[in-house]
Formats: sequence, structure tokens, C-alpha cells
Amino acid sequence: MKKLIALLLALLMVFTLVGCSSNSGNDKPAETGTDTEGNTMPKIGIILVGDENEGYTYAHMLGIRDAAAKLNIPDENIIWKYNVPEDQTCYDMAVDLVENGATLVISNSYGHQSFMQKAASEYPDVTFVSDTGDTAAVSGLPNLKNAFTQVYESRFVSGIVAGMKLKELDESGALVPANYAEDGTVKIGYVGAFPYAEVVSGYTAFFLGIKSVYENISMQVEYTNSWFDLTAEATVADDLMSRGCVIIGQHADSTGAPSQVEKNDAENKYGFNAYSVGYNVSMLDVAPNAALTSSSNIWERFYEYAFTCLLNGEDLKTDWTGGYNDGAVEITELGKACAPGTQEAVDNAIAAIKAGTLHVFDASTFTIEGQAPTSMLGDVDADFTPETECLIDGYFHESEFRSAPYFASRIDGITELN
Repeated sequence: MKKLIALLLALLMVFTLVGCSSNSGNDKPAETGTDTEGNTMPKIGIILVGDENEGYTYAHMLGIRDAAAKLNIPDENIIWKYNVPEDQTCYDMAVDLVENGATLVISNSYGHQSFMQKAASEYPDVTFVSDTGDTAAVSGLPNLKNAFTQVYESRFVSGIVAGMKLKELDESGALVPANYAEDGTVKIGYVGAFPYAEVVSGYTAFFLGIKSVYENISMQVEYTNSWFDLTAEATVADDLMSRGCVIIGQHADSTGAPSQVEKNDAENKYGFNAYSVGYNVSMLDVAPNAALTSSSNIWERFYEYAFTCLLNGEDLKTDWTGGYNDGAVEITELGKACAPGTQEAVDNAIAAIKAGTLHVFDASTFTIEGQAPTSMLGDVDADFTPETECLIDGYFHESEFRSAPYFASRIDGITELN
């Protein structure tokens, strides 16, 4: 009897220890789930540079969850890694995900790419995707992929929103002397993260969108050297307003810039009201009076594609990209400060982009050092496109030869302050 009691106590202790065990880190359980028909489903590893408090990452999280729900992928089959810095930690997280059974590992930041590539070279049976990356095609690794949306399209359209507002401000006499540069152009500003092609492509598209509605502009770009920094983005937005910029765009991931614009307007700090065009998510909650709209990605389109390929045992494209025609980009709800007629102008532009009659980087709409562009290779690795000019049929073919943006030329009318 004593032996039986001892055995029962031992078993109870084992079950208690198992029941109290927990996963280390911030990942979800790595148990393999099944679909509604009882079929075992593969595991997916997600490496995120931020969390739900950072707009860019939050957009990815929403896309992942929407795609998984649509494809009936159980929550427990997605292993999350949050706030992963762009260093060796990314490699360590990628290896951990593989060791926990993930056969598809996706990271969402450009700075993760080299560490994802290292992991891909060591685990050839696992597919690794570096969102916003640009080396998959030249890596020699068939299991390394890149993906990015054609967000330059929605940045152009968000520029139209800003251009309509500028036109209204001009016609109503609301612009003040501080809003004009020495050459008579109206000053607009842009809060950029880094001087990468991704940011240059975006701010150029935004600038050209404004010019398609309101020609008389010049733009000043100031960098924070961070993708997400509330304080730095607010400081840059304030500096741009102090210089007289009446529109503040952004390619940075926090609400710092629109919040600062809203605050400055409320305090009449510089004697004029400025207006904000954000990124990733609507900024109306933090800038109800100043926010016009935000350029945004619909990441669900990519994740649905990637997860479907995984479930079907199909290889992903080396470079995936999607724009308005794929439902992969959009602008968010228009703010109450938008000018009358803005929605119609937006609808017309989107229809033209979809029809192929409007090209964002139409070479007839900009100059470089005073000259119309005639030859533009862009920031594309020579080994990737050795004989291809990106300027074809009168416009720059962004994100066609590689998913990540490669428009890196500095066009006239835009000045980088740092």
C-alpha cells in the first residue's frame, strides 16, 4: 500500500510540474494545431521589430491575424516574437522558431534581413521572408524571400489629399508669409526615418502627388534615424513647422509628428495651422483637427498569399509586391479638415492607377538637377538587373524588378536637411 501511495504521489508531482510549466520569452505556445477537418497544420514564426504600440508593426499584426482567421489557421500555430532589435537577437529568434517547429519564418523590418539570411543559409528546408528586404534575389538562397507593398501608390494619393488642402488654403488666403520660401513656393515638410531608397521613394511619391494638384511647392525632409521614436518625430515635426512648413508628411512609425502638429495648432505656436499626413494607421485619434489622412499598407494581402502557399506546399515568389490593383495599399479615412472635393480627386486617382493611365513616377512630372530624366537605374543591385533600365516608356518602374523600393534619385524641389 505504501508503494502504491508513493507512486501516486510521484505521478501527481509530475502532472503538477507539467501543468505549471510556461514558455520563456514572449512567444505563444508552439503546439501544433489542426484545422476544422482535423488535419495537422504547419507552424509559422513571426519576428516583429515592435508590438501593438507601434503603428507599422500593429498593421502587420492585424494582417497576420486576419489572414490566419480567413484560412482557419489555429492561434497556437503562430509563434510570435515581439520587439526584436535589428541585431543578432533576430538570428537567435529565427533559430528558436525553427527549433520550435516553424517551417515559415517572417520578419517585418529591413534591419532584420542579414540575420534572416544567415538563418536561411543554415536551415534550407525552412522558408524565411524578410519583409521590406532586398537581397533575396541575389542571395543564392532559394528559401530566402522578400515582400513589400507598392505603398508609393498610396503615398501619391495621400499627396493628392494634401495638395487639395494646399489649394484650399491658397485660394482662401489662409497662407502666411512664413509659409513661402524665397523662391515663392509654399513650404511643406516630411519626417523621414532613414535616407534609404524606401523612404526616398515614399517622400518623392508624396511630393509628386501634391504637385499633381498644387504645383507651387518645395519640400524639406528631416531624418530621425529611427523607425519609431515619439520624441524625435515630434521634435522634427516642430522644427519643420518652425521653418514655415504647412503640410507635415511622414515615413516614421509613431504618432509623434501628428500629435505635435495638433498641439502647435491648438497653441497657435507659429501663427498658422499646419496639417498632417501620417503613415500606417489613421492619426485622427491623436490629431482630430490636423490629420488629413494616412498612407497605409494592407498586410493581410501578403500574409494570406504566404500562408496559402505554405498550406498548399507551394514555393513563395522570391519578391512579392502588391498595390491598389491587389488591394494591398490604401489611404485611411479622410479627416474633417480635408478640402471639399478631396474624395472625388482620390477616387479618380486610384481608378487611373488601377487602369495604368497614371504612373506615380512619370518622368515628365519631375527634373533632376534641372534636366528631364533620361536614364535611371535606381537603387537596384547590378547583379540583379544587369541590363535593365528602370526608366521605361516614360516612367520609372518602381517595385517591378524587386519588391522593395529602389527609386533613390533626389529630384528638384526637395531638400534633405540632414
